[in-house]
Amino acid sequence: MSSTTSAPVTITQTGMADFNRTTSRWGQITMIAGLLISLAGPLFLVFFGGLDITAAQLWIAFAAVAATFGIIWIVEPLTYYPVLGPAGMYQAFMIGNISSKLLPAALIAQTNIGAKPGSKRAELAAVVAICGAAAVHLMSLAIFVGLLGTWLISVIPPSVLLVTRLYVLPAVLGAVLVQAIVSMKQPRTTVFALLVSAVVVFIVLPLVPSLAMVSTAIAVLGTILLAWFFRCKEAINEATPHV
Repeated sequence: MSSTTSAPVTITQTGMADFNRTTSRWGQITMIAGLLISLAGPLFLVFFGGLDITAAQLWIAFAAVAATFGIIWIVEPLTYYPVLGPAGMYQAFMIGNISSKLLPAALIAQTNIGAKPGSKRAELAAVVAICGAAAVHLMSLAIFVGLLGTWLISVIPPSVLLVTRLYVLPAVLGAVLVQAIVSMKQPRTTVFALLVSAVVVFIVLPLVPSLAMVSTAIAVLGTILLAWFFRCKEAINEATPHV
């Protein structure tokens, strides 16, 4: 009898370069295809639905949405990229529910295998975790919404539904916050993030309520700036290779 042992999997530079090249090509194709498909319905209604909508009205509507959510188009990629990596970013923005589903899955997977955030190993772990989270989500939707949705809503007391709406999302986001703190192991940046968030919530917003829509962006950018200006220069000098 011959026994076989499985060798540890190593990530080579060539293999990772091929992976990045493939995911970049197909990720762009998939995102463009998804954009065209999502715009097909509205464009059909505008041009062939007999609706009295002018180009000026479309641009005004776009400007209104951009003024409200435009900052998120910048903040979200900057926030998620260090954890998900380029391949995971393509998956996440195509699937959605990033902060409440995909990001927690990626963080837990990286923590369980001891992958350092930002490394190639962590990037691959995020890709696999996102695939698993999406598969579980689809199965759950098929069973609990497609098959049992109407029946479940009829038997769940209204008080339970109200509690669910109020506390499920904060519980999920709180768990994500703790997981991110444990995974990143950056106490200095964590303190800055908590202080900036507290200032924004308890000081800035009561004084200027109109900044509510961009409060997240203010907190993220403020934390980035403080972490950069007060970074540990000694550690950076030690980690920088000398020629």
